[in-house]
Amino acid sequence: MRALLAGLVLVFLLATAQAFAADDLANVRTSDGSQFSYVLTTNDPKAVQYAVILMPGGRGILDPHLNANGKLAMTAAGNFLIRSRSLFADSQFVAASTDATSTPARINAIVADLEKRYGKLQVYVIGTSRSTEASMKLAASMDGQLAGFVHTSSMNGIAGFDPRRLKSRNLIVYHEQDACRVTMPTNGQTSHDKYGTELIVMTGGKSTGDDCEAFAHHGYNGVERDTVGRIKAWIRKSG
Repeated sequence: MRALLAGLVLVFLLATAQAFAADDLANVRTSDGSQFSYVLTTNDPKAVQYAVILMPGGRGILDPHLNANGKLAMTAAGNFLIRSRSLFADSQFVAASTDATSTPARINAIVADLEKRYGKLQVYVIGTSRSTEASMKLAASMDGQLAGFVHTSSMNGIAGFDPRRLKSRNLIVYHEQDACRVTMPTNGQTSHDKYGTELIVMTGGKSTGDDCEAFAHHGYNGVERDTVGRIKAWIRKSG
């Protein structure tokens, strides 16, 4: 019964945040002429300074589109970052949800569209789980071009991630009880201990289902609001 009530509270909180946020399907074109869509989430964007580009884990496919009824639809809607997109959006932040990619041209296309709408922004790419393979690659290939990169529930390769010579900011986030074998928390801690990579460690919440899926500790189930809040506080520290 307690688990059911906790689940209902979580649904209510996320639904409340979603009620004040708006999703729009944005269509953009890369420098080579190819087109794709992303989901733009806003919430009373009066003084936008920051944008977060959110990439889902797993297969990394979001495929945002309008269904036959003209309603926005997407895959990976339950992914931690995607289901939390409305928590990122406020008067200073906008969120752009997209397929996971390590291609700078696709990121640049989103940035260009966002800055056309809001002016110059501090842009952060955020990956989770398998999409941290892309966020780590982008941290190297786009270093200095974006404000920073956030790697949540990172793949085990994060242990060798050394940002010391990078100009853009980098943050690792993990849940101390993440039991997924390919995203072991010790590896994020290793990068922090060895290279000084900035780190946020989450606790609490609940774990449901497969250890590597979105509603386990791996996906910050029950602590979404706190996790997003701490990421945004870290971003704001940049000024």
